[in-house]
Amino acid sequence: MNVSLDLRIEQVPGDNGAGEWLRIGEELHREFNARAQALALMVQGRVMYETMEEYWPRAREDASLPDVMREYGEIWTAKPKVLVSRTRRSADHNTRIIGGDDAIEQLAALRAETDGIIGVGGAAIATQLLRAGLLDELLLFTHPAILGFGRPLFDDYDLPIDLDLLEQRSFEQGVTMHRYAIRDAWEASSC
Repeated sequence: MNVSLDLRIEQVPGDNGAGEWLRIGEELHREFNARAQALALMVQGRVMYETMEEYWPRAREDASLPDVMREYGEIWTAKPKVLVSRTRRSADHNTRIIGGDDAIEQLAALRAETDGIIGVGGAAIATQLLRAGLLDELLLFTHPAILGFGRPLFDDYDLPIDLDLLEQRSFEQGVTMHRYAIRDAWEASSC
């Protein structure tokens, strides 16, 4: 997730992570592409999916965009995805829909049968998976901005979480990446 220093993901409701506070240059986008390419599966909440669906399939063929963005459009469109939604009944671009009251249980079963890394996009679904103990890691790209208001990364999450730093890296324009293991999840999966 892209976050501000105060762990906000939106400054204005509905900007869906596309605010002017983000500093996404070519180097950072190449990192996004590499990490997305390495995923076995993407799980996205409805808001995140619809934001991605609106832009990335068209970006693949938009000659006015840099190669790195067209490449991400190809990756996102082709990658197997799960859309978690109570309202959507259909989706394109190699997407399966999971919804209903047992969505988290369905995702737990999917996690158990999937070999490889599953990426999660969307604050609401990430919060639900965190509550259910189904997130192993957090990957945060922190942009050098303090928003002071706006939507937080984790909606309505009020329990302490112990993390272990697994990886960190700096990018152009002051963006930093931190990958953390969620200690309880990491300890449980190591046993």
